[in-house]
Formats: sequence, structure tokens, C-alpha cells
Amino acid sequence: MAYSPLRITFPLTFPLQNQLSSLPSLPTLSPKSPILKHSLQSNPLRSPKMAAQVSSLQDAVGGAMTLIQSSPPTWQSALLSNLLIFIVGSPLLVTGLSLSGIGAAFLLGTLTWRAFGPSGFLLVATYFVIGTAATKVKMAQKEAQGVAEKRKGRRGPGSVIGSSAAGCVCAYLSIFGVGGEAFSRLWQLGFVASFCTKLSDTVSSEIGKAYGKTTYLVTTFKVVPRGTEGAVSVEGTVAGILASVVLAFVGHLVAEIDTHEVVICILASQIANLGESIIGAALQEKEGFRWLNNDAVNIINISMGSIIAVFIQQALQNWHVN
Repeated sequence: MAYSPLRITFPLTFPLQNQLSSLPSLPTLSPKSPILKHSLQSNPLRSPKMAAQVSSLQDAVGGAMTLIQSSPPTWQSALLSNLLIFIVGSPLLVTGLSLSGIGAAFLLGTLTWRAFGPSGFLLVATYFVIGTAATKVKMAQKEAQGVAEKRKGRRGPGSVIGSSAAGCVCAYLSIFGVGGEAFSRLWQLGFVASFCTKLSDTVSSEIGKAYGKTTYLVTTFKVVPRGTEGAVSVEGTVAGILASVVLAFVGHLVAEIDTHEVVICILASQIANLGESIIGAALQEKEGFRWLNNDAVNIINISMGSIIAVFIQQALQNWHVN
């Protein structure tokens, strides 16, 4: 028995077209349509006002970057660069400086950037980081022995100025072109030598107070307690020499000084530190020299380092000429 396939049929007279014709007609949207125009204006991502603000922000950032990269540096670029760096580095700055010390450091940083650009600023930043780290070494032990820096090593404006006075003088001489092109490299050398001298002094003192087994008075070689003015130790002296080597090489890497000037900075810093130790042992806080405090001795120390470096360089130049 054969079965025929099952077929289901629907009426073809379903009134679809009549129902569609009864629906309300939708307005045609064109770019000039009020509805589309309102939609675009209500979208903040496509708002002309927002676009103008974004464009203004991009122009401001671009202008700031152009200003920072000014060559040669200007006072405006120095101020802006220094401000941005101090904002970003504020957590580190507060560990090594008091609030007034940060203010003094800001002036130093601005002057340094104006005179020597980013490379000079990087040299000073390296000095600050290494010096702060050395000051924090065994801080509790130093405090217990009464030889630690005040405020847990957070240095004030007097210390900042005393540590940078010679460098600031070299920066001013460079900015105003004293001596012309022939002396510009000498001022740059004196700048680097001053910070090599001060870092060597700081590290030798702090490491000596932390690890020095035997401390000698430099004028008589008498054994004295740690922290005595004018006292030296083998451990501190070695650490100070290494610190000056590191900073001098940083100065060379950022093209602040030449290869032979690295040796000059190291040698000048050690001669100056020896002189500073002699002054500390013989005169500091003695009768008639009460004014000769740490900050005053620091100024003398770094000035000697800077001047000695310049004299050595001049002597070598004269020797080559003759």
C-alpha cells in the first residue's frame, strides 16, 4: 500500500501588506536631520567642546616637552623640568632633606639644569642618592653613639648650601660665560670636582662612623672615638675614595668631563678631604674658631676640591703647550 506525502498548506491571502501600511512612517535620517544632530551633540566623545579641550591638553603637553628639551637650557625649561622631577621624586627627597632643605635643593637643581642641562642635574641627583644612602647606614647605632646627623639624617638648607656652594659658583660662571669658551670646560670640571669632593667626604665620614674599627686623628694619629672632628679610619677612607670614583665616572658617562678629568676629580677630592680633616682636627670648634661649624668647613672643603681640579687642569694644559 502506497502513502502519499503529507502536505500542509497555508492560505496565501494573509493580510501582511495591509497591516504594514497601517504602521506610522519613520522619518528619514540625514546628516542634517535634527534628530541625528542632537544625537551627535549629546555624545561627549564627539562634542566639539571636548575635542577642543583634548586638543588644548595635547598642545600643552607638547609645548612642555619642547620646553624641557630646549638646547641650550633656559630658565623656563630649568624651572619646569625641576618642578616635574621634584614632584615625582618627592618620596625620596623627604627621606634625605627637611622641608626647607627641599626648597634649597630646588634652587640648586634649577641652577644646575640652567647651567649644565640634564647631565649636570643627573650628576647632582646621583650625589644625593648615594650620600643619603650612606647617611642612613646603621642609623640606630650612630644615634646610640651620639654621632648621627640630626633629624635622622634629613639635612637642612645650611647643609645643602654648604655642600653645593662651590658648584653653584661654577654654575653661575658658566651661565654668564665668564672667561669665554676657553674657561667653560674649567667651570664644568670645577662643578663635578666639587660634588666628587663632598660625596667622598660624606661617605667616608658616614661609613667610618658605622664600620670604622680604629679611628685616628689625622694631625697626630692618636686613636680617638668615632665621630671626632678630623678623625679618619681605613674603612671610611676606602669608601670615600670609591664614592669619588663612582661619581667621577658618572660625570664622564653623561659627558660632563673627559677621561683624564676623571682622574683629576678623584685626585682633587682626596687632597681636599685631607685638608678638610686637618682643618677639622686643628681648628674646628676651637677657641677663636667657633664660627667654623660643619657647614663652613663643607664650603671650604668643596671649594678646595673645585679649585685644585681647575689648577691641575690648567697646569696640564700649560705643560702640553710648552
